[in-house]
Amino acid sequence: MNKVPSPGEIRPVPLGEALSERYLAYALSTIMGRSLPDVRDGLKPVHRRLLYAMRQLRLDPRSGFKKSARVVGDVIGKFHPHGDAAVYDALVRLAQDFAVRYPLIEGQGNFGNIDGDNPAAMRYTEARLTEVAEALLDGIDEDAVDFRPTYDGSEREPVVLPAAFPNLLANGAQGVAVGMATSIPPHNAGEIADALLHLIARPKSGIDKLIGFVRGPDFPTGGDLVEPAESIREAYRTGRGSFRLRARWRVEKLTHGQYQIVVFEVPYQVQKARLVERIAELLAARKLPMLADVRDESAADVRLVIEPRSRAVEPELVMESLFRQSDLEVRVPLNMNVLLADRTPRVVGLREALQAFLDHRHEVLVRRTRHRLGRIEERLEVLGGYLVAYLNLDAVIRIIREEDEPKPALRRRFSLSEAQAEAILNMRLRALRRLEEIEIRSEHKALAQERKEMKALLGDEGRRWRTLAEEIKRVRERFGAKTALGRRRTLIGAPPKEVAVPLEVMVEREPITVVLSEKGWIRTVRGHLEAGADLKFKEGDRLRFLVHAQTTDKLLVFATNGRFYTLAGDRLPGGRGHGEPLRLMIELGNEHDVVALLLYRPGERLLVASDAGRGFVVPADEVLAQTRAGRQALNLAPGEEAAACAAVEGDSVAVVGENRKLLIFPLDDLPVMARGRGVILQKYRAGGLADARVFALASGLSWRSGDRTRTETELGPWIGRRAQAGRIAPRGFPRSNKFV
Repeated sequence: MNKVPSPGEIRPVPLGEALSERYLAYALSTIMGRSLPDVRDGLKPVHRRLLYAMRQLRLDPRSGFKKSARVVGDVIGKFHPHGDAAVYDALVRLAQDFAVRYPLIEGQGNFGNIDGDNPAAMRYTEARLTEVAEALLDGIDEDAVDFRPTYDGSEREPVVLPAAFPNLLANGAQGVAVGMATSIPPHNAGEIADALLHLIARPKSGIDKLIGFVRGPDFPTGGDLVEPAESIREAYRTGRGSFRLRARWRVEKLTHGQYQIVVFEVPYQVQKARLVERIAELLAARKLPMLADVRDESAADVRLVIEPRSRAVEPELVMESLFRQSDLEVRVPLNMNVLLADRTPRVVGLREALQAFLDHRHEVLVRRTRHRLGRIEERLEVLGGYLVAYLNLDAVIRIIREEDEPKPALRRRFSLSEAQAEAILNMRLRALRRLEEIEIRSEHKALAQERKEMKALLGDEGRRWRTLAEEIKRVRERFGAKTALGRRRTLIGAPPKEVAVPLEVMVEREPITVVLSEKGWIRTVRGHLEAGADLKFKEGDRLRFLVHAQTTDKLLVFATNGRFYTLAGDRLPGGRGHGEPLRLMIELGNEHDVVALLLYRPGERLLVASDAGRGFVVPADEVLAQTRAGRQALNLAPGEEAAACAAVEGDSVAVVGENRKLLIFPLDDLPVMARGRGVILQKYRAGGLADARVFALASGLSWRSGDRTRTETELGPWIGRRAQAGRIAPRGFPRSNKFV
């Protein structure tokens, strides 16, 4: 056992041991004294101290308000030696009806709003307790809970509150400790009361019965809970999970068939102003092409107006795109990590949380009953002394007048206790009236009956649980669904059907021209430009590929390494400047040149070929890549490179070698493959394949010559079988041996 060092002693300790010991102490302090709520009253120490300090200041719901600064001062001076800003933030949150389902503090002044605006300084705001907080504190003076010394020993504070209100589930809690966290969403107090009553009546009830009462969270800001029932059940069974929460909205009809969407409830803990900013940012970035505008028309109630760009667009489609891209839909986590009655942290399920509350209330009931019984016994003892005095009034008066020490004399003469003799001596003369004797006898009789009931209650557990059920029913009457405060705000609906939002709906569709230079710089220009358009490039660079596309299109890049890469039209750099290097967008090294830049068309087929004269047809859907690394299509032998890639738009294949020999053969001679080396297209004595393309034989073979396009229809001399050598290309064929 380590010896406690004396003051001033220096003792060598390994650094690791010292750090672990101190960090463990810090972790335990954070877990138990700051971040995790108690399962019994659902409060962290700072909240408990706030409520207790306000009770000492007599700030009950029927009294006047006091400055928040006064409350904060008492809390940090007597109970909670931390910064005033942190304590005031805790006070403010307990008063915000959009942050707490059942506010524990009633605020007067600016306590912030759902837009995320800060509250006024504590010197300007005022506060008092609510009826809910009063229910949490009810019985605290009747020995219902244990007390402990405060940090400096000058005061005493409750370890836990009596908590007649199920605060843990009703208001929820959030906190982050060392190595653990808690996240409990708020619930409906009426539903919790129903579940508690059911658990009292049937203690062995399982989670399936309880979720019939507690159907899901009930957030102060409303919204639609659209989580599947099985997921909700599993979350409540294990104490871990999440809930899918959506904003509530409606459609308002306008003139001429127009409409607008009004969002009147936003998800829990989503700042409305930040939400509007986010939607505006998406509009500016052209990520919401179906929307024309969004504006905030909120006053006392939330009212976000969303204007569609066209009346032809379905409102459900508009909202689905917003749900996917903004905080109009959020995931609310559930992690019921709490401090149990023995001060150990543990994740509990719904049933355990309800049972822990009932056990606490049962203990409170027993302690309050014993306390009341003790007070009754004391009072009956005093009343018994009074009755003795009335029966022997003359003798009592004589002893008091004649004896120097009347108390011992009274005790000897009438066999009184110390308390009875003291009470008789302290009686006022006016209490000697006959009427007073009648009142004392009546009080003695009533207290004797109450004592009998208290003893019966302590001796009968079933009776105690019935009494506890009556208390919970009273809580349900005060805060349940029949009251304005207890009305369920979050609607629980079926999971929404999957709405397919087309890509062109998510991204604004507009024509663009994709420009790729010889040195691999890529950019987009609005509109469809012709090949001869005036485009500027870096010095020594020039145009390589020019493709007409839409912002919603995907493009395929085929490189000399035989791999296909995919680019999204809306992700490409704009037309200002010279663009960006293509290798920054895909894993394409400088040693890999681009063979082709093609527009991806679903269902299309592509001809790929290597400079060794081998190739095949590959479906475009098979080479669409999801990563920057691309997808391998053409397998290459050492020293080989991909040389050609063309869309299949005809029935014949034309290949030309570096020896200028041209060969035409049927497309059906080529296999369709997802990956491989392919078959021989053309034989060469020297050199290799220069270019290949697919065309319609009846329309003739075309190629570009300068600024003109030439078409050759008399192709008989060049038609042959696959893998032949071919014949010299027609006069006028480009010296580059390329069709384009």
